[in-house]
Amino acid sequence: MKEIKASEFEQQVLNSDLVALDFYSTECPPCEALAPKFESLGQLYGNDIKFIKIFRQENRELATSLGVSSSPTVLFFQKGQRVGEILTGGIKRKDLIKNLDSLLPQERVKKIKESIKPTVNEYDVAVLGGGPGGLTASIYLAQAKLSTVLIDPQLPGGQVSVTHQISNYPGFVEPVNGYMLSHYMSEQAKKAGVSFKVAVDVTSVNLFDKEIVIDEFETIKTKRIVISTGASPRPLGIPGEKEFKGKGISYCSICDAKYFQDKEVIVIGGGNTAVEESEFISKFASKITLIHQFDRLTANKEAQEKLLNNPKIELILESEPRKFEKVGNKMLITYEDLKTRQLHQLDSDGIFVFVGMMPNIDLFADVLQLDKWGYISTDEDMKTNIDGVCAVGDVISKKYQQITTAVADGTIAAIALSRSFN
Repeated sequence: MKEIKASEFEQQVLNSDLVALDFYSTECPPCEALAPKFESLGQLYGNDIKFIKIFRQENRELATSLGVSSSPTVLFFQKGQRVGEILTGGIKRKDLIKNLDSLLPQERVKKIKESIKPTVNEYDVAVLGGGPGGLTASIYLAQAKLSTVLIDPQLPGGQVSVTHQISNYPGFVEPVNGYMLSHYMSEQAKKAGVSFKVAVDVTSVNLFDKEIVIDEFETIKTKRIVISTGASPRPLGIPGEKEFKGKGISYCSICDAKYFQDKEVIVIGGGNTAVEESEFISKFASKITLIHQFDRLTANKEAQEKLLNNPKIELILESEPRKFEKVGNKMLITYEDLKTRQLHQLDSDGIFVFVGMMPNIDLFADVLQLDKWGYISTDEDMKTNIDGVCAVGDVISKKYQQITTAVADGTIAAIALSRSFN
């Protein structure tokens, strides 16, 4: 592993055979998550591929010339030519390996894979998921002097990290950016001593034996588990949705609204998320058409008032989408008027879907007791039907799903588990 400056780029990268190049920054959680993966893979592949790091903030001109605009960004070079994918953000180990393997002959890749030694790490508690509930639980557990590891396939924060503004979290007089609220929680957890294993692939989870395998080679043995895997946007399940996901259909305004500057978009939904995210999208889009199945919006009154006073937003009520198509660069939606049963079509530059969430339970749905909607059932201490396993946040069965209720869940679970060690 070698760190270079822009002045060394030609000699160390362009004049070398095979190179993996990491542009990193300081005070960058995704960079911190990448660092141990990049270093460990450097030890595995280092005899064949040169691993190099560049501090992006001090080498901006080079970064810009290579099209690098965020940290971390990993590029791959073969004999001075860029090859493979450009990896950015929450970079997973499997994606690094995929690109590294593509640089080498199959026989050499096979030998490297054979040299990988499985590792085992032990903790008192493993927290699966880094949303507000999981972060809160990990803070309390670590402060109780229990060795705690937080595991997340993404970066910490959950849905909060992609919420543009939060106006009702206690302690903030002015609305706080969701990413920053997540960042504050993560930093507090790190300071408390929580170990982070994020942007990883969770290979398997055994809730009875309390064993979790990540990235196919690392086994985490623990005495207790907190499930905080949250929920994901619920799809509509209509023709065209899967085909055009990420190609005209989005479920995240903070991720994609910026791509619709001065363009027209359609929003599906009428609850808090749909209404509040429409307000955010209106900072970019020239026109928003919101389609909702009921005769009135179901969001909170303050959010409704803002939306109804926004001249960029129009409503189509008592209607449901039936099909998505793409015609040229335009998205075409077919929707049904629920009063007349007539079908209508409307085109736009993009579509955002906000129609609720679904619990992330694929890894353990067959062993946990669930409610009729598929959420995990817990008791008042957040305990599940499996001894030593608690669940918190949006993945559990409860009436209200809010950041504050997730934080409360995490607090209760952590205190209950801490006492179980006495």
